[in-house]
Amino acid sequence: MLGAMSQPFAPAPRSLGRDALVDELSRYLRPPGQGIHAVSTGRAELARQTAAYLGPSWNPEEPWRAHLARALDSLGAESTPVAMWAIPSDTGAGIVRGAARGPEAIRAGLGQAPVVDLGDVFSIPQLLDEAMLAESQRHRCQDALWPDLPEARRRQLMVSPMGMAARARALLLEAVPGLRLMTLGGDHTVSGPVLAPLLEAESAESRLDLGIVHFDAHTDLLPSRLGIDLCFATWAYHANVALGGGERMIQLGIRASGRGRSHWEADLDVRQLWGDECEGVPGGELAARVVEHLRARGVTRVYLSNDIDGTDAHWAAACGTPEPGGLRPEQVEAVIRGVGASFDVIGADLVELAPGLSLDVEASRRSVETAVRYTRESLAALAGESSPKSSE
Repeated sequence: MLGAMSQPFAPAPRSLGRDALVDELSRYLRPPGQGIHAVSTGRAELARQTAAYLGPSWNPEEPWRAHLARALDSLGAESTPVAMWAIPSDTGAGIVRGAARGPEAIRAGLGQAPVVDLGDVFSIPQLLDEAMLAESQRHRCQDALWPDLPEARRRQLMVSPMGMAARARALLLEAVPGLRLMTLGGDHTVSGPVLAPLLEAESAESRLDLGIVHFDAHTDLLPSRLGIDLCFATWAYHANVALGGGERMIQLGIRASGRGRSHWEADLDVRQLWGDECEGVPGGELAARVVEHLRARGVTRVYLSNDIDGTDAHWAAACGTPEPGGLRPEQVEAVIRGVGASFDVIGADLVELAPGLSLDVEASRRSVETAVRYTRESLAALAGESSPKSSE
């Protein structure tokens, strides 16, 4: 276990038989676009969007569990399995919410699923993680979600978005070893439960070749925020501790911080390239700096975490905390491409897109387009299809 990184999440996964594993996954995952609970208003539209997005692979008359089982079988037959899912939760956000709607907008921008899409982690919007719940509240949620299951079985299941995500990611690792997953958020809290099973599956020594490339306007390096261990502002701290430091987390685009760069780098053993340092730097050159830094530290595998507010507000206005002076999209794309051409990219995320937060329709459209570009580039990196050419 990894100390603080592990505490908000479920216990280490129990080893399950195939049928039991798919059963449990189908409890946590819903069809793409249906992770946000809709009783009547909008339900038909969500179903229409799911059908259009999944195309011929989707039969709405077929039980979701059967569709999921078939998707896992398909991924298991691939030499480099790549899939996508979403965690439509913004309960861990700090100032303004709205990122729960990010996956819906990104999928609409993609048109049809570019890879196997495993759906949405179901989100009870009032919940964040298991550690924050009284036992009586957990029981009430379990009873509401799964009344068809025996009580003893219900009591074993997670109910919070982060608890479900951590458990589901661990189950996916068991079902499809080596699965490379593109995660759509959601606020940046969602990176925590996605990373935790990846890190916990290995010993500290075997993680020494793993790096994290993190695009963000903010450091997210607080050990806790207002007494909360896991949220948008803390996930990177816990991931870096689990990683073992060693400057194998490199952060790009930082420009809104209560402390200077020297504090974060000296105290937490990370590497940062702040927004003003990146200004005017060609994308290919910036990518080369990142690659050189990671190679010098023995990194061979990388996780990409992309908060869209790392990008300048002109291209990323539709988020909770848009900031001027950020990265240009071609810089971000060049870094993703360079990292993908140089390392094994084992996971990636795109978080904090909140389409409804910008009252400027054109700015919102531009933000979604930026997120879609990043998603496509990240999927190429996950598949090992990145070219090292510059975007300049």
